Amino acid sequence: QVQVVESGGGLVQAGGSLRLSCAASGLTFSTYTVGWLRQAPGKEREFVSSINWRSGRTYYSDSVKGRFTISRDNAKNTVYLQMNSLKPEDTAVYYCAVNNGVVLRSRLNDNDYWGQGTQVTVSS
Repeated sequence: QVQVVESGGGLVQAGGSLRLSCAASGLTFSTYTVGWLRQAPGKEREFVSSINWRSGRTYYSDSVKGRFTISRDNAKNTVYLQMNSLKPEDTAVYYCAVNNGVVLRSRLNDNDYWGQGTQVTVSS
């Protein structure tokens, strides 16, 4: 059975940093696109960043470009999201999602696998 587990969320002050991790059991990321979606209170879930495992190509939303960096560790079958210069508007539940295609969908159900989410709270 496939399990996708996020970790690394927490409370941080504006301007601070956090690193999220996404690991999977029962699944090897090697043929998938893996990335992050987030949902802030009262808002729709949105795409944050993704990486295509085969090509290594990365994608970012405009709101996080230049502040967030997605990376992978092949040996650990893990994806990381390094979040720097955090802002209060980055406060959200962050979900790791896995898609067999080249694009990560903003609706969790439109991806193949996803985790339960990890809370990121940025105080002003």
